[in-house]
Amino acid sequence: MRGLAKVRRSHGAMEFVDRSRPEPAPDEALVEVDYAGLCGSDAGIYEFESAFERMELPTVIGHEYAGRVVETGDAVSKFSVGDRVVERPIRGCGDCYQCEIGESNVCQDAVITGVDHDGAYEQFVSVPERALHPVPDSVPQKHAAVVEPTSIGARAVIENSRVTAGDRVLVEGPGPIGLLTAQIARAQGATVVVSGVGQDATYRLPLAEDLGFETLNIAEDDVAARRESLTDGVGYDVVFDTTGHPSGLPSAVDEVRKGGQIVLVGQTGETTMEYSPLVRSEIDLQCSYASMYDDFERSLRLIDRGAVDCETFVDDRFSLLDADEAFEAFVGGETCKPVFDVSELYD
Repeated sequence: MRGLAKVRRSHGAMEFVDRSRPEPAPDEALVEVDYAGLCGSDAGIYEFESAFERMELPTVIGHEYAGRVVETGDAVSKFSVGDRVVERPIRGCGDCYQCEIGESNVCQDAVITGVDHDGAYEQFVSVPERALHPVPDSVPQKHAAVVEPTSIGARAVIENSRVTAGDRVLVEGPGPIGLLTAQIARAQGATVVVSGVGQDATYRLPLAEDLGFETLNIAEDDVAARRESLTDGVGYDVVFDTTGHPSGLPSAVDEVRKGGQIVLVGQTGETTMEYSPLVRSEIDLQCSYASMYDDFERSLRLIDRGAVDCETFVDDRFSLLDADEAFEAFVGGETCKPVFDVSELYD
């Protein structure tokens, strides 16, 4: 079978490689992939950011996907051939302190599908039973392919933020995680504003508006005046920084109200700022990383009832047969959530 792999430690360098059909271990199921998404970490691999130096190349990438079980190992009891599934792609070791206390999303020895071993941009993947999550019949397979990123937003909002009905929320960054976070915060009863930069004006901010959100273009709008108008001069109750940019946290400090909360979701790298204003305003600074079983379960329900609008959100214009087009469009802000039909790779 063919798989789309990162083959060199440089920008781009995505090529098809030949792989044998995996043989599932006793505790694994063999999954045939139907649809797979492109996310920010996949784009980071494409650009080969430093966080991915640990990868052993070539590695087939992709970790957001939906598929069907086609074979099971002898020890598998929860899944059967024909079941529709998604994978929870950050696999905890099960033995470290964090795993023992139920925090496997921050496992000390976690491995990630599509980074530490071959991922979903190929026909078949073999997955431990404990990493699979069932998909209800009412959720279309193409929509199920975005359950994993939805689960990141669900954890950020439902587990790690204090968003409640009536809150005024700002989501910085109209990328995939930002727009999913915004939809989930709205489902919690908040009034949500989404901000972006100049390059977001072409596709991502208009997409946010199509999803029903007020938007801010910080390259053009008077942000202070809009904050004054939208929050009665108080500031936002909660700000989610999903930008992955060093400017995200300092700007969040300017936007959040005194006594409010900032939730860091994007991985910003190094940033320099004065922290005394956070202390003097008693701002709650919370981090949120990855997701767990409950977050996947909630995400499937949110998608199922339409609180997360996958029909509008998913962009199915791109093909794995010309993946560079999708990756360059993603990096340039010309798309938000490409989802590939992986059956195009089937022999």
